[in-house]
Order: sequence, then C-alpha cells, then structure tokens
Amino acid sequence: MIRFLCLSLGLLAAGAATAQAPFPGRQVSMVVGFAPGGGTDTASRIIAKKLAENLGQSVVVENKPGAGGNIATDLVAKSAPDGATILLASVGSLTVTPHLVAKLPYDPFKDLAPITLAVVFPNLLVVHPSLGVNTLAEFVNLAQAKPGAITFGSSGIGGAGHLAGELFKIVAKIDIVHVPYKGGGPAVADLLGGQIGAVFATPASAGVHVKAGKIRGLAMTGAARSPSMPEVPTIAESGYPGYEATNWYAYVAAGKTPKEIIARWNQELVKVLNAADVREQLFHHGFEPHPGTPEALTKYMEREYATWGRVVRQAKITAN
Repeated sequence: MIRFLCLSLGLLAAGAATAQAPFPGRQVSMVVGFAPGGGTDTASRIIAKKLAENLGQSVVVENKPGAGGNIATDLVAKSAPDGATILLASVGSLTVTPHLVAKLPYDPFKDLAPITLAVVFPNLLVVHPSLGVNTLAEFVNLAQAKPGAITFGSSGIGGAGHLAGELFKIVAKIDIVHVPYKGGGPAVADLLGGQIGAVFATPASAGVHVKAGKIRGLAMTGAARSPSMPEVPTIAESGYPGYEATNWYAYVAAGKTPKEIIARWNQELVKVLNAADVREQLFHHGFEPHPGTPEALTKYMEREYATWGRVVRQAKITAN
C-alpha cells in the first residue's frame, strides 16, 4: 500500500511537471535580432532566466543580428508555428521597416502573432568626450557649425535609435550622419573607441559607461526623465518641447501559431514581467515593464505603425 502510494505520488508529480512545461523535451528559443550587449539582448536574458525557472525547462536566447532586427523577425515569421520559437522584437522591425523596405519578406500584421508588449523606455543621446560638449545645446551648436561632420550610431536602419536621431535632426535643424550597426552593443563599442561621435542608445547599453565617465549622456528621448538616470534631462525640456521618441520591445510568434499556445505564452510572459525581482532588474537597466494582452499589442502596433510612418515620410528616410 505504501509502495503504491509513493508510486502514485511520483506519477502525479511527473504529470504536474509535464503540465507546467509547454514544450517538454524540446528546446525553447527566444530569438533576438541584435548582437549581444545591446538593450534587446539585456532584456531578453533577464526575462529568459526567470521564464526558465517558472517553466522548469531551458529557454535559450539566440542572437540573430542584422538589418535592424529584420533577419530575426523574418526567421521567426517563417518558423514552425508550434510556439517553441518566440521573438523579442523591436519597434523597428515591427512598425518602421515596413515603411522603408518595399519588398520586406514578412508582413508584421499577417506573418506574426502578437503575444504581449514587454517593455517601453527612452533612448539616450550619448557622445564621445572628444566632441568637447557637455549639454544638448552645445551639441546642437557644434552640429550647426560643422554640418555633416558629426556621425551618430544606432542599432540599425529603421530602429528606434535611428528614428530618434532623424526626428531630432528635424526639430533641431542639424545635419548629422547616421551610421547603422547590428545592435546597440557594437554601436556603443565604437563610440567608446572614438570611431563615431554620438549614439542614440538604450540606457542598458550605454548607461554604465556614462556613470563610469567614459562617455557623456546629454539627453533622454522620452517624455519624462528615466528613473534609472534621473540626472539626465529630456530633449523636450532641453529646448525642444513636444519632442518624444519612445522605444519598446514586444513578444511575437509565427503567425499561424494556435491561439491556445499564444494564450499560454501570454500567461507565462505576463507572469514573468510582473515578478518583483524581474521588474527590479529591468528598471535598473532603464526598462519599464508593460505586459498586456495580444489584442492590446495589436492595437499598439497599429498606432506605432501610423506614427512612425509619418516620421519616415517627413524625414525622407530610406533603407540605403
């Protein structure tokens, strides 16, 4: 009787473990469209670690950099719709690139299934000390005195950092030259080395270097100061009222993924994003968690698509 009871309890425990893991015996991949060291990579690893703990199975972060996140987005759009592969996508590949690339190999509204918005945050304009500027006003004065001489990096064409820079060029009436990279990490690395003059970077990729005095943080692109770096003013309060360029990441899967799998992923990811320890880590890196429903993410993408479409047309941005 005791032996039977132990065996029954063992089977119940095994059944519970299997029920907890959505893909038992299979690798769960969280794809990121940028190189290690950038904001997307940082956020994904914080979330993946907690997710693996909750699911009781490994969650592997796969970096697939290139084309401003489009390579990774296309890869996931064409992946098996079984939910074993999800993407932490950015504003660029989901709502900006469609305005830039005529023959984009994926349609973000047809080939991808929204799961949840993950985080929102501002970008940070950082400069190399060799520019000799300490404020946004000094940066603008230098750019106006030497049109075309200052280069600014971003995580890629059509990304939030690129768009933030292009929007600032319009409002400040300056000519600075965009240099795209395969992620925020490589862009900040070249800034540290003096190969470029400025970067519209995520606080996660640049904040530690600002605090160490290696580069200078001039302004945040959001509507309000970032809790992670409250000493850095916004572009809006530095002489350009109304300026705002918010960055965000969201989780999506292959478009034909069954609704019940999307619902399970939403449940698990929202749980992780609401966890106190995860929120603390994300806030430390300048990210504000914003979990929600798949339907809410769809509406958010539609609004962002319209907003950035107007900026792309006004700034005459191309994919070249």
